[in-house]
Amino acid sequence: MSKLPSLAVVGATGAVGTVMLDILTKRPNVYGEIRLIASARSAGKKLMCRGEELTVVALSPEAFDGIDIAMFDVPDEISEEWAPIAVSRGAVVVDNSGAFRMDPKVPLVVPEVNPKDALKRPKGIISNPNCTTLSMIVAMGALNKKFELKELVVASYQAASGAGQPGIDALRAQISAVAGTTAGEVTGDVRKLVSGDSPFPAPLALNVIPWAGSLKEDGFTSEELKVRNESRKILGMPKLKVSATCVRVPVLTTHSLAVHATFKKKVTRKSAWTILAKAPGVKLVDDPQKKLFPTPNDVVGTDPTWVGRVRQSIDDKKSLDLFLCGDNLRKGAALNTAQIAELIAAELSK
Repeated sequence: MSKLPSLAVVGATGAVGTVMLDILTKRPNVYGEIRLIASARSAGKKLMCRGEELTVVALSPEAFDGIDIAMFDVPDEISEEWAPIAVSRGAVVVDNSGAFRMDPKVPLVVPEVNPKDALKRPKGIISNPNCTTLSMIVAMGALNKKFELKELVVASYQAASGAGQPGIDALRAQISAVAGTTAGEVTGDVRKLVSGDSPFPAPLALNVIPWAGSLKEDGFTSEELKVRNESRKILGMPKLKVSATCVRVPVLTTHSLAVHATFKKKVTRKSAWTILAKAPGVKLVDDPQKKLFPTPNDVVGTDPTWVGRVRQSIDDKKSLDLFLCGDNLRKGAALNTAQIAELIAAELSK
C-alpha cells in the first residue's frame, strides 16, 4: 500500500472515544483519512481531531467503505454485531470491548508484550485487553521475560470510571450526598440516595466495595476471571496460576493493583528495579526513604504503567511484592487500542 491507511474510530463520542481523539492528536500521524463513527443520534456532531473538525457519521455497513483499520470503543454487543461487518468491508478491526478477547482465533495484544500476535488474525479482528489486566501486564510482561512467572496473586483497586460514565456520575453524586458525614453515618435516607441508580452494589463514597463485574463460577466475579484468563493469553502461559480479588474504590479514574508475583528464577529488588526502569511503557517511582510511590492522582492523564513499593518477599527469594497504577481510560483502553492500530498501519504501509 503506497498511501497512508485510513482509520475509523467507532464510538467516537463516548468516554473512551473522546480520549482516543486526544491520543490520535498527540501521537505521530500514520493515517490518511480519519473517519468518526457513532450511533445515529450522534451523527452530525462536530469533533476535533488532529486540528481538524470532523463530522460524525452514523454506524452502518457503508460507513466502513474505504476504511483500512477500524478501532471499536463500544459495548460488547455492538462490537459483536458490527466488527465482522467492518471486516467484510475490508477493514482490520481493533476491538476494545470484551466480545472477542477469549476467542482462540482473535489475538489479545499488548504491543510492549506480544506485538507479533497482531500479525495472526484469521478473523480480521484484534482484541484489546480489559483495563485492569492492562494496568498490570506491561510491567509483569517485562519481569516475566527475565525471571519467568509462575504465579500471580492480585488485589485491584478499581476506579469508578471502570463502570463507564454511569460510574463517574454515581460517584460524583454520592460524594455530594455524603459530604459532612462519616462512613458509619451513610445509612437510612443517605444510603438510599447514594445507591439510587448506581452501577455499584453498595455506596462507593467513603467506602470500598469488594466487587467488580458480574457473578461467575465459584464466587469469582467477571473482572477477577478476566485478570486470570487474559494474563494467561497475553503471556502465552495457559497454566499460569493467577488469583485476583477486584475491589471498587472511590477514585474517579486510574486503576491500582497490589501484586504478589512468584517466579521460577530468583529475583531481587535491585534486579527487578533494573528491568522495570528500562521497560517500555513503565515508569518506576519507588523511593521508600522519601515516601515516593505512585498514586492515582499522580497517574491520571498519563500513559505509562507506574510501579512502586517493589520488595523482595521476606519468605520467598523467588517472589516480589509491588504496587502499580495505570490510567484505565488511556493505557487501559484508548492508548493500547491506538498502539495496536499503529502496528497494523505500519504493516499495511509496507
